[in-house]
Amino acid sequence: MTAKTLARADAVAAVLLLLWAGMVLGFAFLVAPLLFSSLPSRDLAGMLAGKVVARLDLAAWIAFGVAIVLVQGGRWLAELPETEILGPMRLWSAAAVLALLMCFTSAFVISPKLHAIRARMGNAVEIFAPDSPERLAYQKAHGLSRQFMGLRLLLALALAAGTLALPRPAPEPLRENQP
Repeated sequence: MTAKTLARADAVAAVLLLLWAGMVLGFAFLVAPLLFSSLPSRDLAGMLAGKVVARLDLAAWIAFGVAIVLVQGGRWLAELPETEILGPMRLWSAAAVLALLMCFTSAFVISPKLHAIRARMGNAVEIFAPDSPERLAYQKAHGLSRQFMGLRLLLALALAAGTLALPRPAPEPLRENQP
């Protein structure tokens, strides 16, 4: 794999990560406020926002997973060794694995817990007293979900920027046409 091909794979990985980050920012600053201000009940708005978050979680799996395959796979095909103990490739890979672990936790721990709490509540969240155990449990899980989304957003931005620092093979020298 040439340096140019590796640079293109890194660029595609960065674009995927930035695209996912843009979707999260669009949801956080455009869609969610619009849902909660336009729909007749906060419960309905929350239900729709939850469906969007589920799709953003799926998109995160895809963005982070494909980015890892492009970045790691390209370097593996190029047989590019990591020469430093704690070099840019290892740091990038650790951050990418952390992002995937956060995707796993969000999809298989936090979201099911939120759904279970909502099912236990049976009614809209705003009906419960602010200090009721059900509402406090829901708010805690919801806050954790938001924090995980924010951390994954920061990781996506850092990983996209980090693709610029990743090692690449030295470009091959230009050869002149010789008869």
